[in-house]
Formats: sequence, structure tokens, C-alpha cells
Amino acid sequence: MTLKEMREWLVKRDIQLTRSLGQNFLHDGNQLRHIVELAQIGPADRILEVGPGLGPLTELLLENAGEVMAIEMDGRLVEILEERFAADLDRRDERAAASPGQNDGLAALAPPAPGFELLHGDALAYLKDQHRDWSDWKLVANLPYSVASPILVELSCGVRSPKRIVVTLQLEVAERLMAPADDDHFGILTLLVQLDYAPGEWFKIPPACFFPEPDVDSACVVLERRAQPLLPEDLRATYVKIVKRAFSQRRKMMMKLLKQDWPVDRLAAVFEELKISPQERAEKLGLEQFVALTKMLSGPA
Repeated sequence: MTLKEMREWLVKRDIQLTRSLGQNFLHDGNQLRHIVELAQIGPADRILEVGPGLGPLTELLLENAGEVMAIEMDGRLVEILEERFAADLDRRDERAAASPGQNDGLAALAPPAPGFELLHGDALAYLKDQHRDWSDWKLVANLPYSVASPILVELSCGVRSPKRIVVTLQLEVAERLMAPADDDHFGILTLLVQLDYAPGEWFKIPPACFFPEPDVDSACVVLERRAQPLLPEDLRATYVKIVKRAFSQRRKMMMKLLKQDWPVDRLAAVFEELKISPQERAEKLGLEQFVALTKMLSGPA
């Protein structure tokens, strides 16, 4: 889908894009193809796309994947997507009708006619409400900037998270996702996502590749779900509690913040065993140290 085609669709439907919804559509073909290449999509893959907009990325996903689910909040754009991809939606409905008794007829589809499910609604609310198992899916999307961080946290935490995430988002958020310890961008988002995902390749995308051009720089990041969890599921809540408390006042010493939740003598013993200075700030600790803190503070006193 070219920039010219995007403009024509919007003029044809008399649509004014909404800044509050983060509607900046990636139209550069080279960038879109690079995203799909990094996603390593094959005919057996199931893809979740959040915020398809006018569908420039959706086109490529349907060409390569076995199944695509797209969630779009703007009803005006849903109508355009339905018209643009009517053939794919029709194939899905025909196959579903031929397989009664299945909750999701998409699973029966086989290439070269990929299944396409288009949902109209708030993606973040849907992800929170459904508690669906996404472990066999990949998230590939140009995420709306306004909800990129909460969507990533919602999807990436736990054993049901997608096996691979390739998303375009605001550069500032990308830097936080990929940051190492002792980096200005290292913080809560870094630790919540990197607990389950190893950061991979990432690249910047200029504003001119979007319509309309955003006021901020953008980047595409690749996150690969870890083969082995760093923590058992029953310790996740403690890990989140430690991370959020430790960064609640970024310039304060970490032990002083954590003593709101644990006895100071226990904290002192754990810090000493892990060779962490009592004066250390959270931003100086790495992922492995936060994991070790979680294990030790979750055990018997």
C-alpha cells in the first residue's frame, strides 16, 4: 500500500486521523518488508496484529502467515479493512461454516489461503479480558504509540506470552525495552519485559516513513521469548513488587525503598550475600540481580 493509496482511501471516506489514538501509519515498503523478515514468518505461523490501521502491514502478513488476527479500535478503519481484505474474510467464513462445532474455524485454514480474523475494539481491554494463550503466536505490529507500553506489558508477562514480538513503536520506548543495566533508559519497563524476553535486533525508522509524520522518532524491535523462564510463575508477583518499589524513587537508595516491604535486617543479609552495596540505586543492578533478589526475598527468613 503506497502513500498515495493511503491518502486516496482517507479522502474517499472523508476520514480525519485522530492523534489521541496514535494513528501514524507506516507506508514505506522497505521498512515494512524488513519488519516481516525479522518476524521470520512461515505458513504455519499465527500472527497477532494490534492497530492495523489501513492495512499496509496486514497485506504482507496475509501473504506469509497461516493465520492473522488484527484488532482495530477505529470503526472507520475497520470498514476499510473489511473492504480491502474481503476475499480473505470470505474464505475464513466459508471454511468456518464447513467446520461446525469449532470455536475458531481459522485453525482449519491452510496456506495459500491464510485465515484472517478482524476484531473491532480496544486491544488492551481485549487482551486483559480474554486471558488467551498466545504462546504459539507472534505479535507483529505497528503499535499505536498511546498504548504501546501497556500492551507490551500485558502480552509479554507469563507463560502464555507470544513466542516472538516484532513491533514498531516510539524510539524512547524502544530504548527502554532494549536497555542494559546502568543505562539512562533502564527501568521498570525494561525489567518487566526482559524477564521473559531476550532483546534482539532493532532499527530506527525515520518520521518520513509514516503518514502523517509523527513528532517523535520511531524504531522496530525484536523480542524473543526465553526458552527457559528465569523465575517460576509463583514468584512473578514478588519480582514485579521489587522492581516497582525499587524504581518508585529512582535516585533513592534501593534498600531504603525496599524496607517498606521487608525487614531491614533481612534486606541487609540478602544484599550482603549478593554482594550488593546498601547504598546502591536500582538502575545500577542488572536483570540477573533482580531475579536473585526475588528468589532470596521469597524464601524463608
